[in-house]
Amino acid sequence: MAAQMAALNIVFEAPDNAKGPCPSKVRPIDLVHLAKQTMGDKSLEIEVLQMFARQARACLQDIASGETIRVGAAAHRLKGAASSVGAFRVSQTAEAVEETGGDAGATAALGAAVIDAENFILKLCRG
Repeated sequence: MAAQMAALNIVFEAPDNAKGPCPSKVRPIDLVHLAKQTMGDKSLEIEVLQMFARQARACLQDIASGETIRVGAAAHRLKGAASSVGAFRVSQTAEAVEETGGDAGATAALGAAVIDAENFILKLCRG
């Protein structure tokens, strides 16, 4: 009986990682989220990430145009695409660009986030 109670206590305890962020969430791409989206298919993950990187570059070009409508639309597209692949920092900074209409600081932060995500994707593709 004592062994069963101990097992139940272990099962229903809070996980050890509840005290801090999941390591996957601090990376440029949350690989746990991506794996859920692609059902663990590694080749599909790489394909999706490469498509995301191309789309992110195209969106940055539209944002650089400075045209209010293009900036907002591109930031919105990038926010959605980034969220779907687990590039949450890109998504958050794209949302800031969308809300500010292309503020220089928000746009610079978005560019940096996209570069981090691209570099991370390149490392994954090589490995």
